[in-house]
Amino acid sequence: MQKQRSISVLPFIVAAQFACTSVWFAGNAVIADIIRQFGLSADALGHLVAAVQLGFITGTLLFAIFTVSDRFSPSRVFFTCAITAALANLSVFVADGFSLLLVARFMTGFFLAGIYPVGMKIAADYHKEGLGKALGWLVGALVLGTAFPHLVHVYTATLSWKAVIIVSSVLSVTGGMLILFFVPDGPHRSRSNGFDPTVLRRIFRNGLFRSAAFGYFGHMWELYTFWAFVPSILATYFDQHSITGYSVSLLSFCIISIGSIACVWGGYLSSRIGNARTASLALVISGCCCLLSPLFFHFSFPVFCLFLVLWGMSVVADSPQFSTLVAQAIPAEIRGTALTITNSIGFAITILSIETINYLRPSIAPQNLYLILAIGPILGLLFMKKQLQKNN
Repeated sequence: MQKQRSISVLPFIVAAQFACTSVWFAGNAVIADIIRQFGLSADALGHLVAAVQLGFITGTLLFAIFTVSDRFSPSRVFFTCAITAALANLSVFVADGFSLLLVARFMTGFFLAGIYPVGMKIAADYHKEGLGKALGWLVGALVLGTAFPHLVHVYTATLSWKAVIIVSSVLSVTGGMLILFFVPDGPHRSRSNGFDPTVLRRIFRNGLFRSAAFGYFGHMWELYTFWAFVPSILATYFDQHSITGYSVSLLSFCIISIGSIACVWGGYLSSRIGNARTASLALVISGCCCLLSPLFFHFSFPVFCLFLVLWGMSVVADSPQFSTLVAQAIPAEIRGTALTITNSIGFAITILSIETINYLRPSIAPQNLYLILAIGPILGLLFMKKQLQKNN
C-alpha cells in the first residue's frame, strides 16, 4: 500500500519540479534580447546566470542554517517558494537597468532554494527504497525545466522576449499548486525538533556524506557552466565554419534537455551497479568530453552535435545519484538540511566556474576554453573513493 502511494505521488512531484525550475534559465534563454534592450555587453550572460546562482546559494544557506525543510511542512515550503519565485521572475519587467536585472535574477534564485532541494526532500520522504530511481526522474524534470525556456523562445520568437518570462512564471505557480493539492508530507518524514547550531558539524563529520558531497562539488564545477555556455559553444562553431540557418535556441534546448533521459536511465542503472558506480561512470565520460572538446570543433556539424549530446547526457546523469548518496548517508531528521547545504556549496562552486570562464574568454581561444571544466570531474572521482569502497 505504501509503495503504491509513493508511486502515485511521484508524477506530481516530477511535474511540479519541471514546472517550477523553468524560471531558472528563463533569463538565459532571452539573453540576446535583454542585451539589446538594455544595451549590455556580451559578458552580461555570465553575470546574470551567476546572479541566479548566488541567490540560490544564499537561499539554500539560510534554509540549511534554520533547518527550514526539516522543521516545517516541505510541501508548504515548496508551494510558497514556487509562488514567490514566479513573482521574482516577473520582476524583470520593472527593471530599468542592469543592477535591477541582477536583483531580479538573484531573488529568483533565492526562492528556487525552496524548490529544487525541497523537492528532493519530499521524494526522499516517500521512498525508503528505490530513491535513486525516484531522484533520477526528479532531476530529469529539473533538466527539462532548465532547458524549456529555450524551446519557448523558439515558438515565441515573433513575440516580445517577455513571453518566455510570463510562460515560465505561470508554470512555476502551477507547479506549486500541484504540490499543495496533491502531495502531502511523506510518510517517512521525521520532523526536526528545532534550530540546532551544531547540525552542520554533525553532517560534515560523516565520512560517507563527505565523499558523496565532495564528488557532487566536482560535478557542479562542470554542470551549470556547460549549460550556461551551450549557446556560446554553438555560436563559436557556427562562426568558425560559417554555418547559418540553424536555431541556437532549439539546439540548446535539445542538448540540455537530453540530460533528462540520462538522469532517468542512470536511476535504473544504479539499481544494477549501485549509485556510486553510476555517478563515477558519468564523471569519467563528462570529464573526457571536457578534455576532448577542442578537437570536436574541427569535426563535421553532425559529429559535433552528437558530441554535445553525449556531453549533455553525461554532465548531469550523476546528479540524482549524488543526491541519493547524500540522503542515504544522513539521518532522516536532518536529511533536508544535508541536501540543502550540499546544494548551497555546490552552487557556490558554479559561480566560480562561470566567472572563471567569463574572465578567461578574452585571452583564450574559444575552442580551448572548456578544458578547465575537466578539473571538476577529475577531483570528483578522487573524492568518491570512500563511497566506491563501501560498494565493493
